[in-house]
Amino acid sequence: MKKTIILTGILSAALTVSCVSKKKYTALESNLFQTQTELAMTNQEKAELEEKMSIIEARVAEYNARINSLKDTNDQLSLQNDGMLTLEGATLMSKNNKEKMKATLAKVDPAKLAEARTMEDSVNLAVEYNLTQNISDTTGEDSDDIKISIENTVVMISVSDKLLFNTGSYRINSKADPLLAKLAELINAEPSLEVMVEGHTDPRTISTGVVQDNWDLSVKRATSIIRKLQNDYNVAPEKMIAAGRSSYMPLVENDSPENMAINRRTRIVLIPDLDMFFAML
Repeated sequence: MKKTIILTGILSAALTVSCVSKKKYTALESNLFQTQTELAMTNQEKAELEEKMSIIEARVAEYNARINSLKDTNDQLSLQNDGMLTLEGATLMSKNNKEKMKATLAKVDPAKLAEARTMEDSVNLAVEYNLTQNISDTTGEDSDDIKISIENTVVMISVSDKLLFNTGSYRINSKADPLLAKLAELINAEPSLEVMVEGHTDPRTISTGVVQDNWDLSVKRATSIIRKLQNDYNVAPEKMIAAGRSSYMPLVENDSPENMAINRRTRIVLIPDLDMFFAML
C-alpha cells in the first residue's frame, strides 16, 4: 500500500513539471517568432533607407558635378571676356571692348557724341568712326563720298556714284579698286557674314542698247560690284545678294543736280555676328 502511494506521487509530480515546461516552451517559441518578424521588418526598413540614401547621394554627386561644370564654364567665359562681363542697356560687352569703345569715342566729333542717348548709340558711333577712318585712309577718298550708318549691328555703307561709275554706266571705275579691296577684306573676315549690294539711281530717264531703264541700271550696277568682289577679291558668291532700287528710295528731294548726285549711290549692307561687330571697335 505504501509503495502504491509513493509511485502515484512521483507520477503526479512528473506530470506537473512536464506541463509547466511545455507552457514555457510555447511562450518562448512565440517570443522567438515575434522577434524574428520584427528583425525581418527592421532589415527591410534598413534596406529601404539605404536605397533612399544611395539615391540622395547620387543626386548630391550629380549636383556637385553640375556646379563644378558651371564653375569651369564661368571661368572660361571670364577668361574669354577679359575677366568680367558688364550689362548696360541691352548690350553685353567685355571690359576689353568697353575700353576700346571709350578710346574710340574720345576721337569722335563731340557734336555727334552728344546725340548718343544709349549704350547702343555709343557702340554704333565707335564702330562707325573706326570703319569710316579705316576705309577712308585706305582709299584716300573724301569721307563725304562714303557714308556709314549702323542699326541693330547691321552696317550700311553708302558709296557715292562718282567713286564707282561714270554717269549712266554700270562699268566700274579702276579708282574704285582700293575701296572694293577693303570691303572684300571686311567681308572675307567673317565666313557667316551676309552682304547685300543695292544700286540706286536718280529719276532721269535712261534707255540705251544695253540698259532699258533705271531699274535695269540699278541692278546692273549691283551685279557689276558683286562680280568684281567675287572674281577679283575671292568673296564667296553665296554670301552676296544683288538688288536694284531704281530711283524710288531717294535720300533727298531730286530738285537739284547736287541732290540727284547724292541719290545716285550704291549701298553695301553687311550683317555681321556680334563677335565681328565688336571686333570693329
